[in-house]
Amino acid sequence: MVQIKAVYLGIGATAWAAAIFFTIKLMQPEERVAPTPSAKASLFPFVKSMDGTHPDGHLTVSVDDTLVVDAELRRMFDYYLAAVGEKPLDEIRTEMERELERRLKPRAAAEAKRLLGRYLDYKTDLVNVEKNPQVVGTGVSAIKARMIAMQQARLRFFSTKDAQAMFGTDDAHDMDSVARLDISENKSLSEDQKKEQMAVLDAAMPDELRRERDVPLVVVKLEESVAKMRAQGASDDEVYRARAAAFTPEAAVRLADLDREEAAWKSRIATFQAERSKLNAANVNLPESERQVALQRLREAGFDIKEQKRLAAYE
Repeated sequence: MVQIKAVYLGIGATAWAAAIFFTIKLMQPEERVAPTPSAKASLFPFVKSMDGTHPDGHLTVSVDDTLVVDAELRRMFDYYLAAVGEKPLDEIRTEMERELERRLKPRAAAEAKRLLGRYLDYKTDLVNVEKNPQVVGTGVSAIKARMIAMQQARLRFFSTKDAQAMFGTDDAHDMDSVARLDISENKSLSEDQKKEQMAVLDAAMPDELRRERDVPLVVVKLEESVAKMRAQGASDDEVYRARAAAFTPEAAVRLADLDREEAAWKSRIATFQAERSKLNAANVNLPESERQVALQRLREAGFDIKEQKRLAAYE
């Protein structure tokens, strides 16, 4: 599955749409209650690679303080698990449980921690699933086999209801994508037959899946409009109101955060490029090996290891 992390640097309109795909997901007010002020997470300092980000996952409870089990809970789990490699799993789990206790009332927190334990066991079990030769490969049959194996593995750890709540939407999306891939690669079908079968899939697509499929296109159009607004001198408040009207106030806030993150990244890149030019000019007579050492020191002074991988596009 796709892992969403709240760091989007150096991105264009299409990637931007994907970055906020889950941010603007439609809510169902009758099932949810507003989070308490304590549930509003501050910038996340748990590991260096997540510094300055917000944890994914909008945790909610029903009116009787029962945890709402959904994909948002899983996204919160995945966000923290992205720290594997920087922190031991035991420490990550402790931090996740602490966050669940902070953001949820005791009854809901206990249920969330129970599901967290099962999710970690499921993730461990997936290692064995991936070793099955039938699920290895990029062909349609291998992809289908892998999806079915993952779905079967979940039922060893989750009830059917919880599995559907946490993974159902993504499964529906994946199955739809595989069905379309199967049609497009079917050499026995003419182009007209392929179009007809694609139309059948379109007609059978659930409303929720259709909305999620259309969200990135809506975002791209909105951001094109925002770019024109800014070119015409629109203020940040005017941009916020336009986004809030198109989606939700929460999505507008997150988009504003992304604006600031993108601007900060561009500023850091500009500073790096200027300093690199000065360094190259000052060391023009040095051997190439020494120049490269100096450049690497400059990279390390301004960027962590993961960020340095992105610098190649700007050098």
